[in-house]
Amino acid sequence: MSKLTERLNALSPARLKGIRRGIEKESLRAQPDGKLALTPHPLALGSALTHPHITTDFSESQLELITGVHVSPEAALEELVQVHQFTYRVLAEAGEERLWVSSMPCGLPTDETIPIGRYGSSNVGRAKSVYRMGLSHRYGRRMQTISGIHYNWSLPEVSSEQYFALIRNFRRHAFLLLYLFGASPALCSSFVAGRPHELQPLGDGGSMYMPHGTSLRMGRLGYQSDAQASLAVSYNSLDGYGASLQDALTRPWPAYEAIGIQNLGGDYNQLGTSLLQIENEFYGTIRPKRVIYSGERPLHALRERGVEYVEVRLMDLDPFEPVGITAQTMRFIDVFLLHCLLDDSPNDTPQEIADLAHNQHLTAARGREPGLQLQRGGREIGLADWGAELVAQFEPIAAALDAAHGGKAYGEAVRAAVAALENPDTLPSARVLATMAGEHDNSFIGFVRAQSEQTRQALLALSLEPHQLAHFEQMTQDSIDAQKAIEAADTMPFEIYREQYVSPARLGIRSRAPATV
Repeated sequence: MSKLTERLNALSPARLKGIRRGIEKESLRAQPDGKLALTPHPLALGSALTHPHITTDFSESQLELITGVHVSPEAALEELVQVHQFTYRVLAEAGEERLWVSSMPCGLPTDETIPIGRYGSSNVGRAKSVYRMGLSHRYGRRMQTISGIHYNWSLPEVSSEQYFALIRNFRRHAFLLLYLFGASPALCSSFVAGRPHELQPLGDGGSMYMPHGTSLRMGRLGYQSDAQASLAVSYNSLDGYGASLQDALTRPWPAYEAIGIQNLGGDYNQLGTSLLQIENEFYGTIRPKRVIYSGERPLHALRERGVEYVEVRLMDLDPFEPVGITAQTMRFIDVFLLHCLLDDSPNDTPQEIADLAHNQHLTAARGREPGLQLQRGGREIGLADWGAELVAQFEPIAAALDAAHGGKAYGEAVRAAVAALENPDTLPSARVLATMAGEHDNSFIGFVRAQSEQTRQALLALSLEPHQLAHFEQMTQDSIDAQKAIEAADTMPFEIYREQYVSPARLGIRSRAPATV
């Protein structure tokens, strides 16, 4: 019996039923013509600073819709649908804005015209905006308008050491999720205007693409920078990971020192001049997470109390699905993550970290290319072959989950992945290109405009019960009141607040022995 099978058999049905998940979904607000909406975050949606389910990401024009923690994919999806229903109703009452259903952005204005998220006059609100201003100086605003779905996941009785083993395997096998669920093989040329890229023109409507691309969002055009490319963060232990982030959060970076913290007029350019302003600036396909206390630094929370859950960050919005993801996809991720947890997970090495970045970029740009070869253990292996090996190992995990929950839904999710591996034309990325070609004259904007309008109509047509509507309206008011209370309680000058927040002393290593990788 293999170690994986032994470990799977040791998981009780009660623990398997203890899986919890939640969703964070980003979407740009767009105008009917496919251009970015430049209006402020709608007041009727509440305070972006304090609302538990409706906030903004980088841009004032970029909504982030958040569910709570749920015992089943259906329950998480049901709440996500309801949050969308309320959001669409608010947008419809104000005009014709809609959510852009693709991960790659709609038609963008000049970089400096893209509005940065605003969170009010409190110190915490100002810090959020200054952080985003820092991102705009460091990476440009267009890059930040990319949207995705984050899948938060936990299993009872998993230690920090085990979560880091899961993360190492996730990073090794992430190519499979990009291949199966990537849905961003094309984009509007406004996104890459003035930037070097390897994209090919498509049609005459200003669209660009990669013929075999899966997820341009997760490739070289996505969240990339020379500064972060210098990081080789190890996931071999919490101490090692913490030391890597501690270094990046405190190491001065000359290009960012040149930008300065404030401009000559006294306005803030960024929170600090280190390689990373705060922890969230470190981009990755998956993150170890812990719910933080008010004002607490995330790294301190991890070091003090350990990993509580993981955040999967590489899922594209599926433009063919009303809220961007299905219960079947969520079930496949559950199986995938359980496999990452149960399978042997040797420590990573600098060479493997480099190979994984190579595999990610190759899959994002050319994942459906017949015979594509990835790197594994110093040798080449076909993407399709490696994927088939993994999916075969998923079947007993899916069977165990079905036995615990009843039904066949987990097995069906794995069988759907087997079919997709055997027929790449059915993948979301292939469907996007086929629909663009067949129905929209190869126009990316035309395709996503049509899908966005279809989605808008479908969600507006769903009934929202009066008590549900009243609940959301109450949350709107409560969030506005909460922001006002925070602002009224502030007495500290912002500069002192900023200095204290970015202080290395807040990162939680004073009482710890020196960390080792």
